[in-house]
Amino acid sequence: MTAINPAGRDVNHHILSVLVQNRPGVLARVASLFARRGYNIFSLAVAPAEEEGMSRITIVVDVESAPLEQIVKQLFKLIDVVKISELDPRHSVERELLLATVRVGSDERGQVLELVNIFEGKILAVGVEALTVSLEGHPDKLDDFEAMLGGYGIVELQRTGRVALPKLDRQARLRSMSTPSSPSSPNTPKGKVS
Repeated sequence: MTAINPAGRDVNHHILSVLVQNRPGVLARVASLFARRGYNIFSLAVAPAEEEGMSRITIVVDVESAPLEQIVKQLFKLIDVVKISELDPRHSVERELLLATVRVGSDERGQVLELVNIFEGKILAVGVEALTVSLEGHPDKLDDFEAMLGGYGIVELQRTGRVALPKLDRQARLRSMSTPSSPSSPNTPKGKVS
């Protein structure tokens, strides 16, 4: 999968969905693994998973910084990692949230409101000289919206990073990766890859 990073160059990346035990320090261990190995993280999002005591980390990885198989092997070395899935962008649903405060005078306010409506965004706050807007959608849609807002003067901008799940289908759409041999936990097979 190829995307444009904010610096304007193409980035080849993969989306990994990593199921981990929800324990203190797990995210720090994952992040430090990437830092130690020099792997570039394009986006990172974490939230509790559907299973009690588990969290799902969605990592968008720049594969030019390291081969995907190497990243997976390193992640499986972490004791709290239960399962890793690579999500194929063609067969997954990706979403991201953008919040932005845009400087607009009364003469441009209508144009920004129309832009927000066209992109199906929301106005969250209105000030005398600025608006705070939000947009949820595919990262490409957010890229386009951000570019359009740029002409009005973005005061602050925050994006959540991608979250993704496989599309609902009769067939499993997750790319299988070979599993390193490792011990299993009592409830969930350690090193399960789908």
